[in-house]
Amino acid sequence: MSNIVDDIKREFAKSENSLIKIILINTAVFLVLLITKIVLTLSQAAPIYTWIINMLGLSASTNEFIHKPWTLITYFFTHEDIFHILFNMLFLYWFGKLVDEYLGAKRVVALYLLGGITGGVFFMVIYNLLPYFQANLNGPPMLGASAAAFSVAVGASTLLPNYTFNLIFLGPIRIKFIALFYIILSLAQTVGPNAGGNLAHLGGAFIGYIFIKLLQNGTDLGKPLYAVMNGWSKLFRKRPSMQVTYREKQVYRSTSVYSSASSSTTIEMPNQTEIDTILDKISKSGYESLTKEEKQKLFKASQQK
Repeated sequence: MSNIVDDIKREFAKSENSLIKIILINTAVFLVLLITKIVLTLSQAAPIYTWIINMLGLSASTNEFIHKPWTLITYFFTHEDIFHILFNMLFLYWFGKLVDEYLGAKRVVALYLLGGITGGVFFMVIYNLLPYFQANLNGPPMLGASAAAFSVAVGASTLLPNYTFNLIFLGPIRIKFIALFYIILSLAQTVGPNAGGNLAHLGGAFIGYIFIKLLQNGTDLGKPLYAVMNGWSKLFRKRPSMQVTYREKQVYRSTSVYSSASSSTTIEMPNQTEIDTILDKISKSGYESLTKEEKQKLFKASQQK
């Protein structure tokens, strides 16, 4: 058990492991809720568990949302069913790794958060505008990271539409067709028993597509989120101990490890020779053969006007 805890701590200590952190947070919330449900049910206090879920899930009712605005965030970190979280986290991991490789960890987080928020807003707006859904405004709250995962999946498919996944029984399939299949499936189920969840999927898919298209044109929708994330990480980051060294009557103080690491990982605009080398490598061995730096250089080059 101690080894597992140590492994989790190491993953959270790595700033570049944002995708794993998101998955670990979802898993931790699921396990806590599972244990809470078992304990409260055996204690004959199940209504308390229902109250907890209502405090975390997103309701379509605007009156409920006004009193619980935090649910626009908490709902896409909350799962009750083991197959629900398993599918969402696998979906997120497969597509999130592509976004991470080509665009970096912070954009995985931006796609996830923006997808979850947009999906939740889309769900509430449609339920409150269309008479068909009026009877279900006060129904069970929506839970799950599906909208956020859809945002990441469609973002990856927009960025690399011809990238292929090898699926069991089906063989190699381009990810744009995988994303399109799930979008059509969600659209078909917007009048089914899980209409709210499928509407949220469409909202997440929409922002995933818009995010990448704008990014390719030089506009990054995630900038406000990056500022918040940087402030949050600085708040909890341990400051390195200050060391003072006297040499030639000058004082040298240690600098932030974070700032030096950030500057060293900045990807510069590649020249034509580098681009040609990368393209030759792709033609010979495919996208999968590129290093993370080469993938990010390729994307950077695609933003040149």
